[in-house]
Amino acid sequence: MALRVIRLIAPSGATALKGVNVAPKACVHTSPARSLRYGWLAYALGERTTPRLKHHSKIITVDGNLCSGKGALAQKLADKLGMLYMPEADTFYLDRRTGEKELLPVDFNGMCSLERFYAEPKAADGNSYRLQMWMYTMRVLQYADALEHLLTTGQGVILERSPFSDFVFLDAMLKEGYIRKECVQHYNEIKGISICEFLPPHLAIYVDLPAEEVHRKMTQSGQNVALSYLKGIEDSYKNSFLPLISETSELLAYDASKAQDVERVAEDIEYLKFEKGPWLEQDDVTFHHMRMLVEDKQRVSTLTHIPKFLPEITIGAHDYDEKYYAYKSLPGKKYAPGYNADVGDKHIWLK
Repeated sequence: MALRVIRLIAPSGATALKGVNVAPKACVHTSPARSLRYGWLAYALGERTTPRLKHHSKIITVDGNLCSGKGALAQKLADKLGMLYMPEADTFYLDRRTGEKELLPVDFNGMCSLERFYAEPKAADGNSYRLQMWMYTMRVLQYADALEHLLTTGQGVILERSPFSDFVFLDAMLKEGYIRKECVQHYNEIKGISICEFLPPHLAIYVDLPAEEVHRKMTQSGQNVALSYLKGIEDSYKNSFLPLISETSELLAYDASKAQDVERVAEDIEYLKFEKGPWLEQDDVTFHHMRMLVEDKQRVSTLTHIPKFLPEITIGAHDYDEKYYAYKSLPGKKYAPGYNADVGDKHIWLK
């Protein structure tokens, strides 16, 4: 399952994130393998993060149940505050991030399916937990992208959900019997060694829409999701996530109707003093180490994988080899980006 993540050769955040209006900078070398990036030398030569951080240099996450309107709020709020909007990561986040012309098969994207989860949440092959674990990994990578963008450009970022709130789906799955307790233990172990490496959001916004209303809207759109599962997500948000995130981040909560008033939400944000959380303890040294981490996506991805046997996510050596060579046989995947003649890369020997 980890094949695409562990072997990912990711571009820097400045080139990977789409729709970001950042002025181009001079480069010593512009080939795909040697683009100029931030590192120890840049820091030694005086590159610092704090001078570019302004009033709206914040990480804001917008959370809520399915179909709660959080996406519309996040996008409008980003436009209002001049921040970067990052839509919720899905199972194909890697493909979109690396600019694949066509989305790759699920064999190279977690070997899981959201559609199958809705149709068969108790699938015997462990699809539900593979989906949950893969989505956590995608959210970690997206959050690293958000931090990299903030520290590199100073522009704030608004995301839909984050790895800090991802566990609400795990809680609901366990309650419904979709996954085993061993899966929860594995998830908590992974989360314990990964989430601690990142600073929490400055602000978490929660959009409250009753599970019954969510169920009605999803049924009308043709999605068959159990009401009890949606209720489990709502309960986990209110009983676990909100009390937990309020310890380190500012918190604003609105019912779905009031969340449509973007002007009011923006005004409420302006009144916040942001006087709590680990962001207050940071300086250029800690920002340097954080920036070094989040720009190295291979290092980030390894935080979400441990050598532990779990039937739901473990594949045998023969299956691994089969998928590895199948991936390498795809157009443009045999060598590093920019070095594959089969997709039209030119002047390879001069790079």
